[in-house]
Amino acid sequence: MTFLPKSIHDRLLANGRRQDPVRGTEDEIDFHPVVKLFTPDANCTWLLTEIDPEEPNIAFGLCDLGLGFPELGTVSLSELASLRGHLGLPIEVDRHFKAKKPISRYADEAAASGHIAA
Repeated sequence: MTFLPKSIHDRLLANGRRQDPVRGTEDEIDFHPVVKLFTPDANCTWLLTEIDPEEPNIAFGLCDLGLGFPELGTVSLSELASLRGHLGLPIEVDRHFKAKKPISRYADEAAASGHIAA
């Protein structure tokens, strides 16, 4: 995906490979987000932790479409790459974002407040 720098893409894929053998078990890994994506003109935010190694177009993370109901789930990277906000601006990588906690904590806080605060 052109909007994801190779180093970030590689880290997401590495996390997906680590998660794959334990996915759905009690040993599932609660990763810190690798990247924060946002629409500068549409109030949407994504915190991604991993890419599915079997389906490299699918990422997992916390998704907030600005409607007050952020949720953990999968997202298509090709759809994100083609997404444009109200002014036609593409998704951007927040180059200053540094995760300070695991994705489950961001998800709990987002559920309580209705938006991702990262």
